[in-house]
Amino acid sequence: MSRLFEPWDLGPLHLANRIVIAPMCQYSADEGSAGDWHQIHLGHLALSGAGLMILEATAVSPEGRISPKDLGLYSDANEAALARVLQSVRAHSPIKLGIQISHAGRKGSSRLPWEGGSQILPHEPGGWKTLAPSAVPHLEGEDPPQALTARDLQRVREDFVAAARRAARLGFDGIELHAAHGYLLHQFLSPLANQRSDAYGGSLEGRMRFPLEVFEAMRAALPERMPLWVRVSATDWVPGGWDAEGTLAFARELKARGCAGMHVSTGGLSPAQKIPLGPGYQVPFAQRVRAETGMPTMAVGLITDPAQAEAIVAQGEADAVALARGMLYNPRWPWHAAAQLGASVNAPPQYWRCQPPQFKGLFEGWRFGQR
Repeated sequence: MSRLFEPWDLGPLHLANRIVIAPMCQYSADEGSAGDWHQIHLGHLALSGAGLMILEATAVSPEGRISPKDLGLYSDANEAALARVLQSVRAHSPIKLGIQISHAGRKGSSRLPWEGGSQILPHEPGGWKTLAPSAVPHLEGEDPPQALTARDLQRVREDFVAAARRAARLGFDGIELHAAHGYLLHQFLSPLANQRSDAYGGSLEGRMRFPLEVFEAMRAALPERMPLWVRVSATDWVPGGWDAEGTLAFARELKARGCAGMHVSTGGLSPAQKIPLGPGYQVPFAQRVRAETGMPTMAVGLITDPAQAEAIVAQGEADAVALARGMLYNPRWPWHAAAQLGASVNAPPQYWRCQPPQFKGLFEGWRFGQR
């Protein structure tokens, strides 16, 4: 029996297997609202057979977007547009749906990746003044962000809570709070970005304070049946930055506050990062969080081979594996993994006839008659 295809409970959420589609920004929204591209993209991936699909980083406010084309959940129009997409997805797939709630902080007001990704200055069309823990730009020479005041912090907390409530109304199965990849909550955690001298900076306790307050406020606003977990960058890959020891402390604090799990990534905060890319290069961080804190973990990062994914779960390095780029390249990755590992996977009946004869039983409920 494949461990990768065993059911898994992420808090109160029961998943059919341990394959997760990681959130991937599409930069295709209109004023934060999902459109036809999201319907095609998410509908396509929903047929993959994965146990959980997490929607892309979804901004809690207009200034919380990475780019002017980012998905948002800060208005009634955003909520209504996403409801239409979700209705279509749910009509044809039993996949569980999560959404990643985010604020870009100083990495906001950016051009689209295929347009270079550089900062859009506040006075330029589509640009805005970014917000951050401290007035420290992401890249040297960029327009520095505005340091958040105490009143700003309260407003941003409320924005996270409002987005969480919208997600609950939309019927998402769970929420991922984004505290990774150099965005706002990660900026608070890292001493490279957080140079505050008040209660929200300085010591590890101070730097964790705002992310933990946001988590607590969101958790209190959500129904108990709805799990809330956190994505974290376990290290900045920069000396003197956020590191594994801080991540373990953060995980313990989150666990005490009812966090359902941790999606363990790395990097994204500093252009000085030195990342040792290689297959499964982030898995040891997920393994350490799981072993030393008891927090359920999802491992992500250059996990591309079914045997590799199977070993990660079977050896207890993580509870689940998440794929992003690999799923874009091969949207039927779970089908192929199930065939290789001798498991079965959910697939729509319209596609059952594609099952190769040597993999009879690959699709759950296969009943396609011959005539």
